[in-house]
Amino acid sequence: MGSIYRRGKVYWLKYHRGGKAYYESSRSDKLEKAKKLLKLREGEIAQGKIPGVSFDRVFFDELAEDLLTDYRINHKKSYGRAALSVKHLKVVFQGIRVPGITTARIKTYIDKRLQEGSSNASINRELAALKRMLHLGAEQTPPKVDRVPHIPTLEERNIRKGFFEYREYRQLLDSLPGYLKPAVTFAYMTGWRKEEILSLKWPQVDLAEGTVRLEPGLTKNDEGRTFYMDDELWSMMKDLHRNRRLGCPYVFHKDGKRIQQFRKTWESACKKAGARGMVFHDLRRTAVRNMIRAGIPERVAMTITGHKTRAVFDRYNIVSTEDLKEAAKKRQDFNVQQAEWLQNGYNRPIKEKRGMAFNAITP
Repeated sequence: MGSIYRRGKVYWLKYHRGGKAYYESSRSDKLEKAKKLLKLREGEIAQGKIPGVSFDRVFFDELAEDLLTDYRINHKKSYGRAALSVKHLKVVFQGIRVPGITTARIKTYIDKRLQEGSSNASINRELAALKRMLHLGAEQTPPKVDRVPHIPTLEERNIRKGFFEYREYRQLLDSLPGYLKPAVTFAYMTGWRKEEILSLKWPQVDLAEGTVRLEPGLTKNDEGRTFYMDDELWSMMKDLHRNRRLGCPYVFHKDGKRIQQFRKTWESACKKAGARGMVFHDLRRTAVRNMIRAGIPERVAMTITGHKTRAVFDRYNIVSTEDLKEAAKKRQDFNVQQAEWLQNGYNRPIKEKRGMAFNAITP
């Protein structure tokens, strides 16, 4: 059984769990409030739980450092993004005890970030970091978090849907400086991420086999993959290999050095090509759509581009205006064909197979 005593005007509690004595302030000069808190703690102990006072001694700052430590020791590539999220979270949660991280306080944080003009996507990444650090705290032995509060998320309406039609892609190539053209061509054909392309080295290219290889650990999802080049891409890679700079290990380079930032050059080329506002990542979306249009099975396309989840892949498999126009033309042709059959006295319906119409009988 626990006991209650006074320290000045404030009532304090004393109780035991596993032979260890716990001392906790009721933060009140009301005896009834102290009794209710003692009853709560004794109930927690009876259920085998750690007394809530243990979690009162853990602050947000400790959880945040545990999160960053987890990212460091596991060599996670998104460490920078996590550190930025923690920086924003600290503005509201620094110095807050774990029980004080409530849904209400989280909503206050969301409102503050929205008023600052932050995007829904950015806020969701920060909330994901908060949820991760709370779960890490709950999984520790002994746990630092007794329960993870509900963390609401915002609807993301800013998902990009940009892609290049072939004409725009050719105009972009014509507008780019020579050193960037091979990298953009490679991106258009493979759908690989910018960092995967710019960090590509010659030992990863096998011209004899016609393959380009990414080793495990070098990709965003840490899985390796191999791309088989077509004749056009193989010819381009062969020319690059023949004219490569000695001492430069990179396939795509600028004056023998790794290509770094080229945002202004890219924006200028896009403006000339009539593709203002497009980003390099739109080449990845374009490659996905082109593969599906070409009849490549979705599972194979996902393997080529390195998409691990179907949800993200589906976002990239975009229907364009040209696709919709083509669909309208096909519907029109189908209706005309039906009308012609009816006019010629054929009442049997036109069958469909796998989305392609064909005549049930031959007139």
